Amino acid sequence: MAQDVPTDRATPVNHGFGVDIGGSGVKGAVVDLDTGRLVGDRIKILTPQPSTPEAVAKTVAQIVEQAGWTGPVGVTLPSVVTGGVARTAANIDKSWIGTDAGSLFSRVLGGRDVSVLNDADAAGIAEDRFGAAKDTDGVVILLTFGTGIGSAVLHNGVLLPNTEFGHMEVDGKEAEHRAASSVKERNDLSYKQWAKEVSRVLARFEDLLWPDLFIAGGGISRKHEKWIPLLTNRTPVVPAELRNAAGIVGAAYAATTGVTP
Repeated sequence: MAQDVPTDRATPVNHGFGVDIGGSGVKGAVVDLDTGRLVGDRIKILTPQPSTPEAVAKTVAQIVEQAGWTGPVGVTLPSVVTGGVARTAANIDKSWIGTDAGSLFSRVLGGRDVSVLNDADAAGIAEDRFGAAKDTDGVVILLTFGTGIGSAVLHNGVLLPNTEFGHMEVDGKEAEHRAASSVKERNDLSYKQWAKEVSRVLARFEDLLWPDLFIAGGGISRKHEKWIPLLTNRTPVVPAELRNAAGIVGAAYAATTGVTP
């Protein structure tokens, strides 16, 4: 956990800064690490096209400078990240693959400490610490339903980084090819039809991992009342609480606690 730094009352004691990089936008904000809430306005700049490492890094630096933040920074990437290096690239330029993102961001930010992690992992950390799973012990799995399925796994608050459960085969087909929200839209499925596929996928995860809680994220979680009650798997499923702020919050927390892979 982050530790308080002795300071005067006029200075925030336990704040961090997170930046969430997506295919369409780069968003950043100061985060209160005691509550998980954003402090002040969220800053958003369109993701540069092409979204090369240097171009995106300059955008991140612009956001941090605009916010007037001078401390460590956490950054999410839509990528598997190990040791600060991007190993894959989803919805960003393929030139990210093999890039030492940690060193790149640190350089454009004047040499300060930077933590880089997968975007779904950041959301999972945030939901486990501050959101839907904050009072839950055991194994928690966050799944983000969108174009694909992102995943994050935590056990008693400890992250198992870079899970790619959306690519797990379920009855001969990748999980995200069955149950991503894009499948619902593309095939014009009813919520009942789509929930059947989601249950099928969750049941497979249950048999392998025996989670205590699933958290459903992604844009479709805003309409959770239309489909979560239709799920038939045995593990409780709850909607994500932090929504679009989860990546920023998780990144800021990671930068302060050093939980990144």
